[in-house]
Amino acid sequence: MSLVYCIRTREKGKHLSFDEREELETIVNKNNMRPKKEKMSQRKMAERMGVSPATLSRELRRGKVVLRDSQWRDVTSYSAIKAQEDYDDKASAKGPHLKIGKNNKLVKKIEDYIVNEKYSPYATIEKLKDDSSYQETPISVRTLYNYIDQELFNDVTKKNLPRKGKSSKRKYTRVTKRIKDVDAKRIDDRPKEANERSELGHWEMDCVESGRGKGRACLLVLAERRSRETLLFKLRSQSQKEVQRQLDQFEKKIGIKRFRTMFKSITVDNGSEFLDWRNLEQSCVSKQGILRTQIYYCHPYHSWERGTNEQVNGHLRRFIPKGCAIAKYSTKRILEIQEWLNTYPRKVLNGKSAEEVVKEELKKYA
Repeated sequence: MSLVYCIRTREKGKHLSFDEREELETIVNKNNMRPKKEKMSQRKMAERMGVSPATLSRELRRGKVVLRDSQWRDVTSYSAIKAQEDYDDKASAKGPHLKIGKNNKLVKKIEDYIVNEKYSPYATIEKLKDDSSYQETPISVRTLYNYIDQELFNDVTKKNLPRKGKSSKRKYTRVTKRIKDVDAKRIDDRPKEANERSELGHWEMDCVESGRGKGRACLLVLAERRSRETLLFKLRSQSQKEVQRQLDQFEKKIGIKRFRTMFKSITVDNGSEFLDWRNLEQSCVSKQGILRTQIYYCHPYHSWERGTNEQVNGHLRRFIPKGCAIAKYSTKRILEIQEWLNTYPRKVLNGKSAEEVVKEELKKYA
């Protein structure tokens, strides 16, 4: 007698469904009725169910029942209902929420960091690693995301996450356009140290606008490529004059020597406020025509070429939502946001903050 087996490919780690357990029950019952020489081995059953022999063995133990045949002899069989009840019972008794649910201190601290400090799950775990409550019940970043997905916290939901629990891949379209000023330096000409993020001093610069009809005030955002250090300056308007004024003011504050060391290059987009690159590069302190930095332009419509800027702006919008009036934010508040950005633990920096990376890099030259 030949048998035809239905061999399927199952997703690794996936548990049997109730329908599959009922199918297994039918297979076992029919197998019990066959003569001894024609009985199907557990390995053949496993092939037919599309599971490993070990999985099938565990499943048969889970649903093991002893029945009586027509001659009142004990026959070991399998019950889908018993197996499902056992599975459901064990599933209800387990779960990561029980692990963290016993540690109320850790729950409160996680909620505080995510809701009040606006930290991501990764940054939260990094901050809590040395905390006694975390050491008592250590959890991974992936586990914390799972807790939030399962809505196990009273005060934390996906809406509290930086990306609102959503992720999508941006579709890029190559657009070739000419830079009108042929003397302007392009991103292709940028030093390899800037491209490789191998040293401090290479920045990206952008402007964050107020909402339409909410005034002309904006923020000038500078982000250092290696350390992710961020500087925020409040401008009266998004114009060449205001950007120039702010850089001049900052150069006078720290001195030309330090400015040249600190800002070896600045990468900008093709916005009108950055088009006067000659004056942006020129020192306002030196009378000898010394350049204070080098300005490089991204390709038009290539915002990902200033990826650090884009990431910083995403964090910034958590404090200053899109569409609001930047004029209503005081300089003190802007500096508080700047401090948060520079002390925030970042995954790309292996849990360190921009401030910590800058200190480590400066020690090399001390």
